[in-house]
Amino acid sequence: MGSQEVPPVPPSYLLPLLQLCDSALPNGAFSHSFGLETYLARGVVHDEEGFTAWLRQFIGQQLVYSDGLALRLVFEALDSPALGDCALAEVWELDRRVTAQALPLQLRGAGIKMGLRMVEIGAGIFTAPELDEYSAQISAGRCAGHTAVAFALTAHGLRIPLAQLLPAYFFSTAISLTQNAVRAIPLGQTAGQRVLRLMHDDVAAAATAVMALDAGDLGAVAPGLEIAQMRHEYQRARMFMS
Repeated sequence: MGSQEVPPVPPSYLLPLLQLCDSALPNGAFSHSFGLETYLARGVVHDEEGFTAWLRQFIGQQLVYSDGLALRLVFEALDSPALGDCALAEVWELDRRVTAQALPLQLRGAGIKMGLRMVEIGAGIFTAPELDEYSAQISAGRCAGHTAVAFALTAHGLRIPLAQLLPAYFFSTAISLTQNAVRAIPLGQTAGQRVLRLMHDDVAAAATAVMALDAGDLGAVAPGLEIAQMRHEYQRARMFMS
């Protein structure tokens, strides 16, 4: 037999990152449309083209300024030598801020429901010491348990670099929402894959945008998206919780 090259060893964070961002992660994302269902009910989104346009706006005009920026700020707090023992206190404050900036009631509830599941999954499967303290803060009523904070604490404990985490988080959200659109519009599976392929540049742009924001930009979300998310609460018939 001829000699074969030994494949390079993947970075230690790669497989944990893939597992965290897998659509099979039972965090409850399949139950939420984050306002998409309002656009469906009003006939604004009814096909592949319309869903692609909505998804681009959701990622670039909402997710960047909420979960994306929160992920970055948690990492910066934990890695800041200036904060020292106050780093976790800064994270708890970020939990309160990212929860409060979600003005639509259902969106705020979705962030907490998914966050509590992420805390449970992270603490039970991965080694992330900060999650135990976060869980204690949640139990004491001092933190809400937002999904972005729980995800960031888990990823930081697994030594996943922020540069890799941000696009993976954005794309995993795009996958979850596309799977929901395939059911709800409905779209074909192949159409869903076309949408996801188109999202590659948008995801990369979103990750870049997060790094250029100021902490004061947290919650600077497009009002139209928030209004649609508020209206979803009063829809007569719904497939999704948000």
